[in-house]
Amino acid sequence: MIAGEIGKPHGIGGDVYVVRISDDPRRFEPGAELIHSDGRTLVVEHARPHRDRFLVKFEGVNSREDAEAIRGTLFVPSTEVRDLAEGEFWESDLIGCEVFDVGGAELGRVAAVIPGPAQDLLELDTTSGSRLVPLVQEFVVDIDPSEKRIVIDPPEGLFE
Repeated sequence: MIAGEIGKPHGIGGDVYVVRISDDPRRFEPGAELIHSDGRTLVVEHARPHRDRFLVKFEGVNSREDAEAIRGTLFVPSTEVRDLAEGEFWESDLIGCEVFDVGGAELGRVAAVIPGPAQDLLELDTTSGSRLVPLVQEFVVDIDPSEKRIVIDPPEGLFE
């Protein structure tokens, strides 16, 4: 579940602008933990409303350069959210997974999950550039987020 989007730094002390997406006001209280899109945990040091966004300072982010380096999406830790039904996964659990074809050949790594009107798409970083794979049963054979591994049967021509 997405909690917010970190934008540009504010000042030189490590504060960042955050567009809050979560409607839970506790998400940005001091001590709250959020998962960055790169997988690391960020802990809120302090936050306050600022116009239509929040100004947030995270522990360990102490300079403008540090703040610039954490731009990205923030997720609610999966331990704080309802249980998922069979076949459902958190976006943050899929990002970083290695992707293989049904023959065992490594195809790339999941860089992002892109919401779509009919189905979501896995954006893969491959040696040939970015590829989009529909997140549907016809193409995605197995997902094992605990092993950071996804097996797909891609449509013909996608990786050629």
